[in-house]
Amino acid sequence: MTEDTIKAGSKNAIISYLTVFGIIIAFYLNNEKKNPFASFHIRQSLGIWLTLIVINLSIVRNFDIFMLRVAVYVFFITLWLYGFLGATSGKLNLVPLVGKLYQKVFSNIGS
Repeated sequence: MTEDTIKAGSKNAIISYLTVFGIIIAFYLNNEKKNPFASFHIRQSLGIWLTLIVINLSIVRNFDIFMLRVAVYVFFITLWLYGFLGATSGKLNLVPLVGKLYQKVFSNIGS
């Protein structure tokens, strides 16, 4: 991937990590000119946010254990920060543990 491609897609990549709505905005901004750098980070961000939502709705909601909630949020913040820093620094780092899965499951996004 060239430096120009990374520079052109960095804005959309960073936007995708800001909120769940940021993913939607970045997806539509990237829809016109398909940038592989932005697509990579949109898939990573979508996976991170969906993982948080699913874990909160299925596991954490059913148990009122403070330490479980803290562990889930620390895990989410760690993945989010890793992806966000990768987007701001112009790197294609897969998030730990689940990055390959996100790229595989959401492979049709940005293609």
